[in-house]
Amino acid sequence: MRKTIIAGNWKMNKTHKEAAETLKKLAELVIDRENLGGVEVIIGAPFTALESAVRATENTPIAIAAENMNANESGAFTGEISATMLKELGVEYVILGHSERRAMYGETDAIVNAKVLAALKAGLKPILCIGEQLEDRETGKTNEVNGTQLKGGLSGVSVEDMKNVIVAYEPVWAIGTGVTATPEMAEETHAFVRSVLVELYGNDVAEEVTIQYGGSMKPENAKELLAQKNIDGGLVGGAALDAEVFYGIIAAGK
Repeated sequence: MRKTIIAGNWKMNKTHKEAAETLKKLAELVIDRENLGGVEVIIGAPFTALESAVRATENTPIAIAAENMNANESGAFTGEISATMLKELGVEYVILGHSERRAMYGETDAIVNAKVLAALKAGLKPILCIGEQLEDRETGKTNEVNGTQLKGGLSGVSVEDMKNVIVAYEPVWAIGTGVTATPEMAEETHAFVRSVLVELYGNDVAEEVTIQYGGSMKPENAKELLAQKNIDGGLVGGAALDAEVFYGIIAAGK
């Protein structure tokens, strides 16, 4: 039985005080693990809010993720944060390869892969993001793009380490646009992603990997999306900024 994991990605939002306040509200909603129906909850917070976020979620079912990291352990990398630094703070997950990092900061599959390997080495659990642009979908390259990003991001990742990797499929054309892939469209790509995981790691491992959907999931469409066979959760952007709204998505996964 695959885990249903709902993760919020706050992006560049929330001061450390705002983070603590939001997480206090969210924790009150999800504090009883039995009420979650087996759904696991993660919040990705900005670097400056991570310590506050970890403290605010102690003794709650909410885990904390960083939104990025550097692949190097230490050194002359001004402004960067290492996996070791994150691990020491009590962070459990890290979001890597997000479409915004790829598009705005030029992160290649090789860069993302180096970060994935460094995260695993440090004991963090990567949420590996993949996804196609609108042009890719319109020209029939959806599977080609996602397959390349997935294989590139997981290069050198062992069967054992795959137990600690989440894959997040985010159709870039449906992020922040209000446009959502239909559940059937999303399922089709999720099924393809799982087929690539079968190719790389075999059926048993592939069937255990959580594949999240990251294209404008909200309370109104979450239940139908999560009902699909290969959609095992969500990587949620704007809808995760409000505790009540985000809990509506969590509740849809029960």
